[in-house]
Amino acid sequence: MAGSEDTLEPRVAELRRRRAAVLQEHEERAAQSQHSRGKRTARERIGMLLDEGSFQELDMFAVHRTESFGMGERRIPGDGVITGFGTVEGRRVAVFSQDFTVFGGSLGEVFAEKIVKLMDTAVRLGIPIIGINDSGGARIQEGVVSLAGYADIFYRNVRASGVVPQISIIAGPCAGGAVYSPAITDFIFMVRGTGKMYITGPDVIKTVTGEQVSHEELGGADTHSALSGVAHFAADDEEAAFEGVRWLLEYLPSNNLEEAPRQAVQDDPNRQDPSLDTIVPSSPMKPYDMVEVLHGVLDDGEFLEVQPSYAQNIIVGFGRLNGRAIGVVANQPQHMAGTLDINSSTKAARFVRFCDAFNIPLLTFVDVPGFLPGTSQEYNGIIRHGAKLLYAFAESTVPKITVITRKAYGGAYDVMCSKHIGADFNYAWPSAEIAVMGPSAAVSVIFRKELAAAGDPIERSAELTADYLERFATPYAAAERGYIDAVIEPHETRPTLIRAFELAASKRESRPARKHGNIPL
Repeated sequence: MAGSEDTLEPRVAELRRRRAAVLQEHEERAAQSQHSRGKRTARERIGMLLDEGSFQELDMFAVHRTESFGMGERRIPGDGVITGFGTVEGRRVAVFSQDFTVFGGSLGEVFAEKIVKLMDTAVRLGIPIIGINDSGGARIQEGVVSLAGYADIFYRNVRASGVVPQISIIAGPCAGGAVYSPAITDFIFMVRGTGKMYITGPDVIKTVTGEQVSHEELGGADTHSALSGVAHFAADDEEAAFEGVRWLLEYLPSNNLEEAPRQAVQDDPNRQDPSLDTIVPSSPMKPYDMVEVLHGVLDDGEFLEVQPSYAQNIIVGFGRLNGRAIGVVANQPQHMAGTLDINSSTKAARFVRFCDAFNIPLLTFVDVPGFLPGTSQEYNGIIRHGAKLLYAFAESTVPKITVITRKAYGGAYDVMCSKHIGADFNYAWPSAEIAVMGPSAAVSVIFRKELAAAGDPIERSAELTADYLERFATPYAAAERGYIDAVIEPHETRPTLIRAFELAASKRESRPARKHGNIPL
């Protein structure tokens, strides 16, 4: 026995030496480099994200296999990415964190193999995948092998889509092929000042097109969260980004076979909010903040808005009703009167499809005067993009409940999860106006000849408009036909919705067998 211990001791010492080289020597060098740039190390980031002491690392000693360009003399354990498993608030997650201090975080064969192995395991285990990105792109020294590595990861991103949630954190530069994996994932968090995403950098753009643009203007967090819509969240620093990820995970199941998570709440399910009775202005032309409606209805007024700075005429995000996680889609009258346009349609459609993939019930609040008119919208395909939202709602099979607070005009009424495209329960406030178009426009079309012949066309138009409002621009014509299940007082909304979602929780809907549909991309 003593001889066995003598034999094992040198091997244990070697293991400890190798671990120390990674955890101490390399980490100290990485800290000096990253901290000077205002960034955390790859290992520090994992520690900030995960529950303390929960990380189980894989492939710590993996090294690249390249001999060209002097690479044979530069083999660093881990090869530029840390991979493994841990927990967030006790829930299992898979995580990889790219190390910019190793070959600029560039991806090579072994680097890619580590991520692919992690992703394959995560899908088998049914747990979310979180990627912390800080990479200069493909490792040039490895040539086409690095490109193949990217494609292997992209393929796994697609296979994992709709199976386990995928979340990307952009904590450093992501250029070229490095941007496509995050783009396929479900949610992207970007860190202001350090996180960058672009296909080609400012220097290439200047050479090819002559345009001059800074790195931040081209691919910074504010650009992608407000202008391009690529990013879902922009954080002031890395700590805020990781806190945002932890909050988001509270609403998501670990995989597509689980139900939306449910938490114990103190908020009374029978609570009624009298402030909702006066939130819609008497004038149909005046805006109001739909977020205030959400605060009055959801548990404890808590709402996690997704893409809050992009396409602000529509709101998407997560909340709870009686502890049950739900996805929310709502028109925002404060921006562009809540009209649907290209960007808002695409934003909402993607969110709806995510919720449907992961069994998260959908709640829709409607105040929409229609689709945004104009040549720019038509030339850029508002028909096709608007159809994406229509398709997403019609395709989804999760419980769907809709509340019309004010305007629901034209095709936009249909698109915003109407009864006709599969909503389970549809409600309307007394202030709801459901019609083909607004009263004034409708009167000008229907009574064009009569108004032209009238002695006082303005007075006659006012009379006809008032009559149209009374007969058509109300919820009752739709309610008479069963398109609206109930007209409710605004303060009754919360308990009504809770009861409806409880009723719809057992929903089962089968669809015709097919490989997949063809959404109008």
